[in-house]
Amino acid sequence: MKTSLTDHFRNSEEGSEAEAILRSCVHCGFCLATCPTYELLGDERDSPRGRIYLIKEMLEGQTPSQRTQLHLDRCLTCRACETTCPSGVRYGRLVDIGRRFVDERVERTWMNALKRWGLRMVFPYPTRLTRLLGLAGWVRPIIAAKFKSRIPLARKADNWPVERHARKMLVLDGCVQASVAPNINAAAARVLDRSGISLVSVKESGCCGAVSYHLSARDEGLAFMRRNIDAWWPHIEQGAEAIIITASGCGVMIKEYGELLEHDREYAEKAARISELTVDIAEVFADETLVNQLPKINKTIAFHSPCTLQHGQQLNGRVESILNQCGISLTPVQDAHLCCGSAGTYSILQADISKQLLKNKISALELGDPELIATANIGCMLQLQRATQLPVKHWIEVFDANLGCQRSSDEIASGVF
Repeated sequence: MKTSLTDHFRNSEEGSEAEAILRSCVHCGFCLATCPTYELLGDERDSPRGRIYLIKEMLEGQTPSQRTQLHLDRCLTCRACETTCPSGVRYGRLVDIGRRFVDERVERTWMNALKRWGLRMVFPYPTRLTRLLGLAGWVRPIIAAKFKSRIPLARKADNWPVERHARKMLVLDGCVQASVAPNINAAAARVLDRSGISLVSVKESGCCGAVSYHLSARDEGLAFMRRNIDAWWPHIEQGAEAIIITASGCGVMIKEYGELLEHDREYAEKAARISELTVDIAEVFADETLVNQLPKINKTIAFHSPCTLQHGQQLNGRVESILNQCGISLTPVQDAHLCCGSAGTYSILQADISKQLLKNKISALELGDPELIATANIGCMLQLQRATQLPVKHWIEVFDANLGCQRSSDEIASGVF
């Protein structure tokens, strides 16, 4: 794609990056076939190709409008288009740059701005979120049923195994997951403990930075990233061999720390190392020996592969393979590449589109009559549970729940479990 960016933008770090991404696009239109918003709305401006043109026009000097802002806001950043694109266009990076450019030039309505500010002030802070959910719990019994499903309950984690193995890996507690589903990490710790790995939670770490970064608060997002690097670095120096992520949305962000902080002289090298060490928990079980230590489970499950797992991290099929190897029967899921509508804060900021995507996703997941739905991201878990009576669990919780009945007499006698 030919470009003619303004000197101001072309000479900036992000401008150079945006120009390279724009030039890699051959406007073939393959992305339209896999874009959830284009499929629903039928407007090319709500497709990756259309949004690329909108961003290109802005960077070439055309004044953006609230309509431009709306079309970029409607993007889920699911990155299904990146999986489909034959030219390798890095659309996710481009849309982040484009959104910030628009938000610097187009004023939002006070209600929209307040909502986005509120999300940034609450979601990345587990203590604030837990307190807010506690208050919401008091009024939950008296609010309308249709709103109850949107208010998750604050929960506490089950027992975490004692740190006892030579092999140690770190785990991100995160923000929302730490408040509403802390047992996911506890389950991961118990499963890995059985496999000879101690999972270490570093309390000084926190939000991966995605909430702020994707809401155009770039500097705020980078500050969260630097805090995590500072928290993890002493443990890395002491030999921690990986940083495990159990929320695939956070995994995408942390794997990009090296790129996002490459121009930061103080953090560039550390950020690159952190990204190298970051793995989704499914990647840990690439080791066949570890997979063989997982319990065999006779269940029928529908697996929802989060966009951040299959498109963002390009790990499509990895969890499904693990589940199959352990005897689990997976039901077919139509249009498995499409987003469930969670997409971070999208289900709040673009509720109508999110509901349509959720309805379609639940229909696809329930069609095979599974016993439960498994996924790999906290946002997807909360989204899916709103619309189904089936239990929705992180896949690692499924294995943890089945460890108890398969412990050997030696293990029980040892007091390990």
